[in-house]
Amino acid sequence: MDVREQVAQQRVELEAAVARALELAGKQADAAEVAINKTTGISVSTRMCDVENVEFNSDGALGITVYRGQRKGSASTSDLSENAIAQTVAAALDIARYTSEDPYAGPGPAELMAREIPDLDLFHPDEPEPDRAASIAARAEQAALDADPRIKQSDGASYDSHYGIRVYGNSHGMLASYASSRHSTSCCVIAEGKNGEMERDYSYTSARRVTDLWTPEKVGQHAAERTVGRIDPQKLTTREAPIMFAADIATGLFGHLVMGISGSNLYRKSSFLLDKLGEQIFPDWLDISERPHILRGMASTPFDSEGLATHDREIIQSGVLQTYLMTSYAARKLGRQPTGHAGGIHNWLVKSTGESYEQMLKKMDRGLLVTELMGQGVNIVTGDYSRGAAGFWVENGEIQFPVSEVTIAGNLKDMMQNIVAIGTDTETRSQIQTGSVLLDTMKIAGE
Repeated sequence: MDVREQVAQQRVELEAAVARALELAGKQADAAEVAINKTTGISVSTRMCDVENVEFNSDGALGITVYRGQRKGSASTSDLSENAIAQTVAAALDIARYTSEDPYAGPGPAELMAREIPDLDLFHPDEPEPDRAASIAARAEQAALDADPRIKQSDGASYDSHYGIRVYGNSHGMLASYASSRHSTSCCVIAEGKNGEMERDYSYTSARRVTDLWTPEKVGQHAAERTVGRIDPQKLTTREAPIMFAADIATGLFGHLVMGISGSNLYRKSSFLLDKLGEQIFPDWLDISERPHILRGMASTPFDSEGLATHDREIIQSGVLQTYLMTSYAARKLGRQPTGHAGGIHNWLVKSTGESYEQMLKKMDRGLLVTELMGQGVNIVTGDYSRGAAGFWVENGEIQFPVSEVTIAGNLKDMMQNIVAIGTDTETRSQIQTGSVLLDTMKIAGE
């Protein structure tokens, strides 16, 4: 039996377990939700091209949540036998007796449940032998070590290949499942500068199917290029200047938007974007779309973790905030409709202004290209932003030298309004797909 047949059989068994748990819970509870995510795969890491660690895993627990009136109880089990499921349902029901009443608790609205489950082509399993997986990681490392004599040491490489089954059901009659896969190769190396100081950087590739991954050699070479580019960094004096976030860093900037419009932060009144729905928070040319059903998308899903159907949605249109991100619980607290975002966002596409990476540097002319951020200095309540940064100083649109040990500071509201351009160098490995982002100005604290 090949892996696809095994997974098809597992889906049937897991759906039966979820259905049984719902049946048992339905005899004593007013409502119930049951879910299981079963993951199987291999992770192999190497260091200096020798195998360091091989890890197989196959795990997943059945989570059961019951509602008695407005009281909620949850329990889980990794044993899917009839007896274990019955005991877990009983445990959840018992817990519900002791929890406080919450008028907002309960499954999502029945009318918003996913009833048709589209095939999003997410399942492309690869079951590599440990030797082949180790060879992929070692090839990435070797390519990095061979790329430049200044690469002195490897901090390791890895190859990961996992596939999983997600099953969700609730007392509205919702019961659905789908299978997905995820593969990745990564490499991290260390280079030595003229003064003997060491610099470290990395690269990685990730995809739903193995054939969409970069070659190990490309991963290693990219890791080497990034690392060598960092050696012998200089410091800057304190100043204000334009900032360009490299694409893989810029995803984090829009990640703060996710936090700011999430229902859990809004009902706690702990967001800098409170009461901003329908208002312009970005320049009028900026659009962000959500597309949950992209084939093989890294954040594609037919339904969220509450079973709500996912839909195409405009997040930002002409700079205006179009929607908040609502779980069923947050929606009830705020008197709104849930949006299918329990568990996170689904493929955000940030519209580019059409400039290539090189054209973005030319447009910035003189400023700081940020390729690494450090620290957690972001206050979602106020929007205050202050983080350690490293990258490159740019003059006349050309990179001049690497920069380290600086801090960039501003406020997220101003930063969002001050975006000048977004590049075509789109980061595709993230749930937020954006090019590099150029900001008009930020404070840079240095020497």
